[in-house]
Amino acid sequence: MLSLVAYDITEPRRLARVARVCEDYGVRVQYSVFECQLDEDEFTDFWLELLEVIDEKEDRLVAYKIDARSAKETLTAGTMVCSERVVCYLV
Repeated sequence: MLSLVAYDITEPRRLARVARVCEDYGVRVQYSVFECQLDEDEFTDFWLELLEVIDEKEDRLVAYKIDARSAKETLTAGTMVCSERVVCYLV
């Protein structure tokens, strides 16, 4: 399952910790936006780890789960960043 995770963190140390957690699970596509290809259990672990780091009164996390059909219809333009942990295809 493809998930798009974005965050807005108010405190610099928490911001750095959230970024590190996200880097363990996905690929950064914008400064505070990550694409994550995870199964349900992996996503649950990821989400719970993020919840341990943030302050829910000050910070915001959002995750959009994208089904396979919609993921195939994703449009991109501009530069593309690939990681060794992700297989990237140009069509």
